[in-house]
Amino acid sequence: MNRSLDKFNRLVEALQELPTIGKKSATRLAYYMVIKDTFVGMKVSHAIEDALGSLKKCTSCGGMSEDELCYICSDENRDNTLLCIVENAKDILLLEENGLFDGKYFVLEMLEEMNIFHLENIIKSGVEEVVFALTPSIANDAVILYIEDKLSGYDLHFSKIAQGVPTGVSLENIDILSLTRALEDRVRI
Repeated sequence: MNRSLDKFNRLVEALQELPTIGKKSATRLAYYMVIKDTFVGMKVSHAIEDALGSLKKCTSCGGMSEDELCYICSDENRDNTLLCIVENAKDILLLEENGLFDGKYFVLEMLEEMNIFHLENIIKSGVEEVVFALTPSIANDAVILYIEDKLSGYDLHFSKIAQGVPTGVSLENIDILSLTRALEDRVRI
């Protein structure tokens, strides 16, 4: 490493710690923010500082919020009978961005008794259907079964997002688990 560029190199290393950012992308981003457009660099710097100082987890769903309750949990027009269980707060952003779901959410970062107890309290507030929007995997199938078992004492309907063959992808490029699920869950036309 060039010692005269220690600060630049530290910036590149910091950017590399972000998901999907390799050394080339980190170098390109650092160069752009420091040399090409310092205004963008300052804007990014202030936005990160502001977000770190004001964002926290919603006390109800576990999503991102600037307040105790996120805008979804405090929205009285949401369908309180529908609860979508997601793996992380980022998943909520994706579903909301596309307007795909009108119910409430629950972020299931880890399976622990406190989390399950909190989930049960949400269920007691009038939830009728639990929708699992988890990444398809054998491990998450086990998580779904575990949660269904824990909530078996409640009058609930359980569903999960469809999975299988994505649009526009040839069968030779589909993993065997996805192909198997697509055949098992086929729809009569």
